Amino acid sequence: MTTELKFRLDISRKQALRYYQGKARVVVVTTTIGQKLQFPAEQIRAFVSEDGIQGEFSIRFDNNNKLIGLKRV
Repeated sequence: MTTELKFRLDISRKQALRYYQGKARVVVVTTTIGQKLQFPAEQIRAFVSEDGIQGEFSIRFDNNNKLIGLKRV
């Protein structure tokens, strides 16, 4: 069984650069159900654009809370 949580990111270009360069190691978000969630920053590097990172995302974990994947929805 897996767990899937959804959240929104609205990260400026300047902030996104910190994640992309590895200066920030974790991302902390609040899911759509109000739960705080922390995951490794390298997971969002693929989503960095000129404008930063914006959009709705879905993250999946296995039964041991190991990250399976992150995708834009």
